Formats: sequence, structure tokens, C-alpha cells
Amino acid sequence: MTVKPQAKRDTLNVRVKPEDRSLIDRAARLLGKSRADFLLESARRAAHDVLLDQTLFKVSPQVYGEFIARLDAPPAPNERLRRTMATPAAWEK
Repeated sequence: MTVKPQAKRDTLNVRVKPEDRSLIDRAARLLGKSRADFLLESARRAAHDVLLDQTLFKVSPQVYGEFIARLDAPPAPNERLRRTMATPAAWEK
């Protein structure tokens, strides 16, 4: 049986207010996670979101123009859209 060596891990220390620690602990318990696992997963998810929000797409002016034209174009009429538009909103019933 071959045992893979574990990747080296760094330590991350954080000082928090008692009420923040309590909030984090409550949420971690609800998910059945340790505080460390909860914090790491939450921080990783937030970091991915920030990086994805800052992703830059470089396209030619022609491709960009086509993209904007599609966004600005009205949707093609179809039965599902007609039904949706004809259905009264929940607050109008």
C-alpha cells in the first residue's frame, strides 16, 4: 500500500470579537463542520467570487458589438413568453 505524503499547510491566525466567534461557531455547528473548516471553506468561496467578479474578457470590437446587439434585442415572441405576459402577477389576484 502506497501512502501519499500530505501537502504542507500554512497557519492562518485571526483575531475576532467574541460575538463574531459565537456567530461563526453556531453556523459551523449547523453545517456539522469545525470552526476551521467552516472558515476556510467560507473564505475560499468568497475569494473565488471576488476573483470571478474581476475576470476580464478581451474580445474584438466586432464580437463585442454582436454581444451588445444580442443583449439589446427584444426576445423573440414565443408561446411561453406570451403565456407569462398574460398571467396576472400574484399580487394582482
